[in-house]
Amino acid sequence: GVKEGSWTILEIVEALGSCLENTEPRTRGQGLQLLSQVLLQCHSLLQEEEVTHLVLFYENRLKDHHLVIPAVLQGLHALSMCEVLAPGLAVSVLKAIFQEVHVQSLPQLDRHTVYSIITNFMRTREEELKGLGADFTFGFIQVMDGEKDPRNLLVAFQIVHDLILKDYVLGPFVEELFEVTSCYFPIDFTPPPNDPHCIQREDLIGSLRAVLASTAQFAEYLLPLLIDKMDSEMQSAKLDSLQTLGACCTIYGQKELQEFLPSLWSSLRREVFQTASEKVEAAALAALHGLAACLSRSVLSSDTEDLLDSFLSGILQDCRHHLCEPDMKLVWPSAKLLQTAAGASFRAGHRITSSVVPLLLEQYNQHPQSSQRRTILEMLLGFLELQQKWGHEDEEESALLCSRAPLCSVLFSALTDPSVQLQLVGIRALTVLGTLPGLLAPPDVQLVVDHLTRLVLHADDSQSCTAAMEAAGSLAPIYPGAFTGRMVQRLAEELHSGCVDTAASACRGARGRASRGLRVGGCQQNLGGGEVPRRGLCRRGVFMGLSALQGTCQWGPAT
Repeated sequence: GVKEGSWTILEIVEALGSCLENTEPRTRGQGLQLLSQVLLQCHSLLQEEEVTHLVLFYENRLKDHHLVIPAVLQGLHALSMCEVLAPGLAVSVLKAIFQEVHVQSLPQLDRHTVYSIITNFMRTREEELKGLGADFTFGFIQVMDGEKDPRNLLVAFQIVHDLILKDYVLGPFVEELFEVTSCYFPIDFTPPPNDPHCIQREDLIGSLRAVLASTAQFAEYLLPLLIDKMDSEMQSAKLDSLQTLGACCTIYGQKELQEFLPSLWSSLRREVFQTASEKVEAAALAALHGLAACLSRSVLSSDTEDLLDSFLSGILQDCRHHLCEPDMKLVWPSAKLLQTAAGASFRAGHRITSSVVPLLLEQYNQHPQSSQRRTILEMLLGFLELQQKWGHEDEEESALLCSRAPLCSVLFSALTDPSVQLQLVGIRALTVLGTLPGLLAPPDVQLVVDHLTRLVLHADDSQSCTAAMEAAGSLAPIYPGAFTGRMVQRLAEELHSGCVDTAASACRGARGRASRGLRVGGCQQNLGGGEVPRRGLCRRGVFMGLSALQGTCQWGPAT
């Protein structure tokens, strides 16, 4: 009847008069239930005056018997969705709920209704609610305190998140708001089988993390909690704590972190040095990167301690000496920690690289075994790759400039080592070095081209040959003159020499064809398969080398 216009909502109230005024609470509740169901379907049809009368009526009913309260909350939920709600009524409704209703004593569905009312008013009456100041925050804390149902928690966490991000006044209740949410950390929830609501543990973790990492005001309470949970034996608690720390670093500054940096570094170092979980290790490294990046963003003044420098000094002190032991198990965890911190900013990269690279070059020369040198060179490669990220910011301030000569010497040494694996790492490192501006002098570039040409034409292993060709293809656009003047010339000479040798061997081969074998360049080739001739490898390398260079150099008439 209301939808068709034959009844007004106030006429419905009058018709329900005897039921709504009945002395039996259950009967009053049934009458209110009917009215609230009508409102849920027809709230968009109501006039402002009708809404005002209904709000006052329902507010008064919040003082009624507890059996009536669920129906009252449903009616207020419907009214909270009315667009014609008069100014001041939203505040009036919430004050009445905060004062008259003990929310956590209600069933789950009714608690959810209260959260929905608050959510609706925060969306449509934000400025009015902000007028309540910290009283609104305190009222919500009372509503949420003790909530256990995951369906309600998702809504409650979102309300807290909006409180913070939309700059509602927290006043003196920052710690209370933190406590009422952090008591769920870390989330320990296993959804029941065949759960129709499909709420997963990850949903709750993400929603709570968004709250905890939404404001720096929580830092003094949250960071000790995270440090404590990182020491837990539970892998899930460690992982959640590390990921939450990483999220916090995006909004914290050095003021929030300063007091806790030693403890945070100790926990992160332990998780990388001793972890049995790749996920935990990755989360610890990500958190370390976040910490270093956060400290790098801080603006320094003349009377401010450089926390980034002191933080990096601690990392170097704890990790640098492990790089001198390439056969020990802590060498790679230490390298990962150093490279992660160095990748956080240009300043962090310069500080760590300028300290570590000279040490690695020294260790390379002190360890003669190819396996040890390969480990050291792989670590060195990691720091070179970091320079690709930061090296173009200020070419004159590159942390590698002072080590340019010994660095080239080490890499050229690796390219002539009998170990194929060491050669491969050396080629990769040389390729990265060649892409960094100002680190290869013209004589070094010529040596690079000569080494790559030698590997293309004469490498004993196809892996080294292929890697050298790929390196040439990467570096030729950067140094076109060196590659066209040296490598292409050598490849052309090899082609010409190969043609002459092939003609001569064809004459010799005609006399020995009965044996079904062919000797070329001192190497036996079985026509039915078998070993590839040395000259065949060289000519194949010539063609593949030219293919790698094609399109990367400017081919002149002479070429």
